[in-house]
Amino acid sequence: MKEIMAVIRMDMIGKTKEALSIQGFPALNCMKVMGRGKKKLDYTLIERYLSDGIEISSPKAAEAVSEGHRLVPKRLVSMVVNDDEVKKVVEAIMETNSRGNPGDGKIFVLPVSDCIRIRTGEAGEQAV
Repeated sequence: MKEIMAVIRMDMIGKTKEALSIQGFPALNCMKVMGRGKKKLDYTLIERYLSDGIEISSPKAAEAVSEGHRLVPKRLVSMVVNDDEVKKVVEAIMETNSRGNPGDGKIFVLPVSDCIRIRTGEAGEQAV
């Protein structure tokens, strides 16, 4: 089993949920998070992005990034899938969220040693 964690733009959560559901993965956890990448952007770079027609997900995000030290609002999607389903989930997330712009997001794939369904006591892949 693997846990897939994806940090995506706030405005992409609806499309991501729909894409995952179409691929047969309706179950997920989602939360609002704040963060930023390694690269420190400045206001002139944001202006250049905007003038080139590259979208910044919201005016608030553009303001936050331009100040360099502020955190940008994002969504964290988390789900546990069987090992053979990882590629399908990652591809659905990538296809939906890739715009070719900084801030499109990151996907992390982590091992899960066990899962136990509280209601029934089932364990392992049956509990997923």
